[in-house]
Amino acid sequence: MSELLSVAVAQFAPGPDTDANLEVIRDLAEAAVTRGAQIVVFPEYSSFFVNPVGAAFLDAAEPLDGAFVTELAELATRLDIAIVAGMAEERDEPGRFSNTVVAVLPGRGLVASYRKQHLYDAFGQRESEWVAPGPLAEPQLFTVAGVSIGLQTCYDLRFPEVTRRVVDAGAQLVLVPSEWVHGNLKVHHWRTLLIARAIENTVYVAAADHTPPVGVGTSLIVDPMGVVLTELADEPDLGVADVSPDRVREVRQTNPALALRRYTVVPRD
Repeated sequence: MSELLSVAVAQFAPGPDTDANLEVIRDLAEAAVTRGAQIVVFPEYSSFFVNPVGAAFLDAAEPLDGAFVTELAELATRLDIAIVAGMAEERDEPGRFSNTVVAVLPGRGLVASYRKQHLYDAFGQRESEWVAPGPLAEPQLFTVAGVSIGLQTCYDLRFPEVTRRVVDAGAQLVLVPSEWVHGNLKVHHWRTLLIARAIENTVYVAAADHTPPVGVGTSLIVDPMGVVLTELADEPDLGVADVSPDRVREVRQTNPALALRRYTVVPRD
């Protein structure tokens, strides 16, 4: 049997004070460690958030070697836990920033990043007015306790090709920091899409969302057969579940959908 990886999803409502957001992240990460977690996933825009997305993000945006990622890396090392979180990343392009997810490991710092590829120009929102779309680059994977892990975020869930490319690169677990906006049928869409991405790719999916009033909460960890292993309500909270590479292999023997498919994913600019 392979080693189990204990994964935590941590949900809260980030605000405009980065230091205050980091304090919440510290508290939730410490709680995750007490529950045996080896990696903890925080929401999209964990560094800074105001609603709607606008010019304030440009002032709050930081480079990947800035204070926010440095604090996450130091926290990961102190607690001996991997941390994944979303942030506003500064760009050279005037008037726009990147919606970025970062992964830091104990003693190693930043090991992977992902810039949101599909921007939230839907349901009355226009994220692309301020955010530059991420490049269609090869997925950056990293490994914790023998589990290969990939990244994506939020609105990308509505585009199944994103997860498929991450899985084709070798991911057994896909992490989805999100700010899934509250609204009619949105919780239904959120749960359905997360479970579908797990089933169709025969992988684990772990997603952490903002809590209300803007987000829906309902952070989930789903196994490769679509079984929900943990699900939170709508308050700041932490959910933990174990991930097993053996489970991925067993499911793929029973349901060899990836091997039987007749189509590939081709990026389109």
